[in-house]
Amino acid sequence: MVNSERFLFTSESVTEGHPDKICDRVSDMVLDELFKQDKMARVACETFVTVGQIIVGGEITTHSWVDLNQKVRETLKDIGYTDPKYGFHYSTCAVINTIGRQSPDIAQGVDTGGAGDQGMMIGFACRETAELMPLPIMLAHKLARRLAEVRKKKILPYLGPDGKSQVTVEYEGGEPSRVEAVIIAAQHTEEVIDRKNPSQMTEKARQEIRKKVIEAVIPKGMFDRNTRYFINATGKFLVGGPQSDTGMTGRKIIVDTYGGMAPHGGGAFSGKDPTKVDRSAAYMARYIAKNIVAAGLADRCQIQLAYVIGVADPVSIMIDTYGTGRIPDYRIIQLVRKNFGLKPREIIDSLDLRRPIFQKTSAYGHFGRTEKEFTWEKTDKAAALQKGA
Repeated sequence: MVNSERFLFTSESVTEGHPDKICDRVSDMVLDELFKQDKMARVACETFVTVGQIIVGGEITTHSWVDLNQKVRETLKDIGYTDPKYGFHYSTCAVINTIGRQSPDIAQGVDTGGAGDQGMMIGFACRETAELMPLPIMLAHKLARRLAEVRKKKILPYLGPDGKSQVTVEYEGGEPSRVEAVIIAAQHTEEVIDRKNPSQMTEKARQEIRKKVIEAVIPKGMFDRNTRYFINATGKFLVGGPQSDTGMTGRKIIVDTYGGMAPHGGGAFSGKDPTKVDRSAAYMARYIAKNIVAAGLADRCQIQLAYVIGVADPVSIMIDTYGTGRIPDYRIIQLVRKNFGLKPREIIDSLDLRRPIFQKTSAYGHFGRTEKEFTWEKTDKAAALQKGA
């Protein structure tokens, strides 16, 4: 999306205590625990959470074993559901295990090196931020992460684990110019309810959230007198987490990727081992797009990879540089084929994906991260692409 006119673009994020992100975290925890013992485990784990219970299911083929009840409770405790006042407690909720085995019809295609499913996967990169990501989603993630940080460090001790953020950025000439609106929905306890107006949280708490969260994250130069702030816009957010909303693995796929700035292939990531190209090929697509932009071949790049179940090579590769390419898009595709292995086994090996690294991906985005586990964020192919061009 390159637009020379003025327009607004919005992206959202959620905290690790949001019900959907609880489920993503648990599903990725199962994958990590199995990979600690069995690097060839086949995992497709789904989680559902509601009032007082969490259900873990899916298809898994492995010779290892996980104490699911204990590990789920440890995960919930780490997220922060440690007090009954949050409406959900790690030690008292029911944990239900409904995991089965993977279909042998799928296994016979994957065992030979083929893709674990059909579908299309999208990668994207642009020059809006140091991470080569769209600015709205990066700001939204940083706000959500800051909500968790001020809660865990007791800077704002009245906050609960559940929360959401949303940022609207104004663009001029295709570039971010200012922040139009910031939205925070933060679960909180009774202590910040306005006694004179019980339907509202106190204005003091709102101002603390604005100062300690919003102003601590968003650069001062992006605000102006017309920037709008919405903090718990319904008045209060006392009942949150699984007490107020069900959660499921894979329901935050736009949060997980590019905040809506690029299309999405439709496949969720969490709970899937890397033979599932929904996950591994999406990581590879980001790796390719980021290296193309880092190499200076384009200021903005979207790549689509498409696979068929049981077949190793992608059935198609599409690249769109939105008119910002220094060389034609078809030439960039040629460079991609030369410099990147796109078979599932090649992707797994080049990005080192058979490791217990996936719980970190389950909140605050799979892309634009700087932690060493995020190998698909490296730009180590940029020099080769520059030379080839």
